[in-house]
Amino acid sequence: MGSTVTTTEPEKASPASSRPGYGQLLRTRGAWTFLLPGFAARQPFAMLTISIVLLVQHTTGSYGAAGATAAATGVSMALFAPYSGRLADRYGQRAVLIPGVLVHTLAGLSLTALALGHAPLWALFLAAVPTGASVPQVGPMVRARWGVKLQGSPLMATAAAFESVTDELTFVVGPLLATALCTAVTPAAGLVTEAALTLVGGLLFAARKGSQPPVSGAGGHAHVRHASALRVPGVRVLVVTFLGIGSVFGGMQVSLAAFTESIGEPGLNGVLYGVFAAGNMLSGVACGAIAWKTAPQRRLVLGYTALALAASALWTAHSVLLLAALGLLVGMCIAPALITGYTLVESLVPAGARTEAFTWLTGAVALGQAAAVTVAGQLEDRLWDGAGFLVPMAGTVLALAVLAGLRSRLVPPSRNRAVARGVGHRVPVTVD
Repeated sequence: MGSTVTTTEPEKASPASSRPGYGQLLRTRGAWTFLLPGFAARQPFAMLTISIVLLVQHTTGSYGAAGATAAATGVSMALFAPYSGRLADRYGQRAVLIPGVLVHTLAGLSLTALALGHAPLWALFLAAVPTGASVPQVGPMVRARWGVKLQGSPLMATAAAFESVTDELTFVVGPLLATALCTAVTPAAGLVTEAALTLVGGLLFAARKGSQPPVSGAGGHAHVRHASALRVPGVRVLVVTFLGIGSVFGGMQVSLAAFTESIGEPGLNGVLYGVFAAGNMLSGVACGAIAWKTAPQRRLVLGYTALALAASALWTAHSVLLLAALGLLVGMCIAPALITGYTLVESLVPAGARTEAFTWLTGAVALGQAAAVTVAGQLEDRLWDGAGFLVPMAGTVLALAVLAGLRSRLVPPSRNRAVARGVGHRVPVTVD
């Protein structure tokens, strides 16, 4: 049994600093102890889909079967991620991570064996569901740990930007690593490596118990009824907002591939998507280096308006250069929306429910992406080349309408009011 200690005081930014930057953030005491294993543990998140597609396509010869198997994994991950986050808030990240990474490793290796054994599609689905459902939500957990370290500090916006950049870097490195392994070694190497990284990185991250958020279900508060973070009105607005962002990711993936194929230059697909991702990363870096004075609610509405306008112009591009420029602009508009949305969670949701709130947003992006891939693919098949770009336009415009109409729900509640029934009870943290 461990000893009970109270939570340490949150780190404060230096009063002399009016421009909190990444250097100051990374000097936060104890940050590297969870950042390094967290970075390793979140790589599999970006490797999983492409690894499944390449392996199943190789063993079945069908992109349809490969896509369906990957979709089953993605949907199950999106549906189970918030529940995983809620359990982490209530019982602690370590209690969820350790069994989660073990289940994910076994399920991923089972899926690999079934694919190599030319099992029927239904058997691949049976393995794909637990593989996706058990994906460790390391990104949201890292964000929740920053919330404990930096509560009340202006460095929170910098931390949100840093995490956004880390996510983008993950989605650049992960697919490249998985593709290289599957093509240069063996088609199963990507999924096997993904499982190994999940196991090692996840267990190392779980071992850093001292930085995990307070456990809301500990001690004498175990009898309290815990409400979902989704009951916070502002979180529901952010979920819709992030669904729109997911529609951009999914629509861009399909439509860029279709566009480059239609002009006889399929190799440009990676280049154009890389430009889009680079815009996202550069914008995220810049956002973290700015000491914002505008309220985050206003920044989100303004930034999302810019995103909707940029995404609405994609379908008009008929040249590689114009599409690259628009893709860069869209990418630059995504990062501020993501960063501001995650920052708002810190003020809207008590610490005891933040991991769940972050996983709702991550799941919303995944669901939006899955829906956009499906709809954009149908539009590309049935209409004209580039029709899939209508999906990012529709997704962001609809989300913007909801965001603008319900932006008042993003205003943090008064400190003397209850935020949500049963959510977030500050209690001691148990450590060894």
